[in-house]
Amino acid sequence: MEEVIIRVPTQLRSLTQGSAEISVTGSTVGEALDALGKKFPGLSDRIFDNTGSIRRFVNIFLADEDVRFLDGADTVVTSGQTISIIPAVAGGCL
Repeated sequence: MEEVIIRVPTQLRSLTQGSAEISVTGSTVGEALDALGKKFPGLSDRIFDNTGSIRRFVNIFLADEDVRFLDGADTVVTSGQTISIIPAVAGGCL
C-alpha cells in the first residue's frame, strides 16, 4: 500500500471536518478513494455512484492527469502522489 494525499474541494470539506488534504493508503486511485470514504462516512456517496463507479460529474486527477484518460479508478498510485477531487462546474447562459 502506498501513502498518498487526497485534496478535497471546498464543497466536500464539511464531510472531512474541514480538512483540505488527507493522507490515505492504497495501491490504486480507487483504493485511496475508498480509504478516504472509510475515514469520512458520507463522502463515498458523493464520489461513487450506486455501481461503484466514479460519478461522471466528479473529476479525479492524479498529479495533473485526469484518471479518465489513464486507467480510471484502477490507475496505480505511488507513494507521495497527490489525488485531487474536482467537481465539474456547470454554468448557465449569458
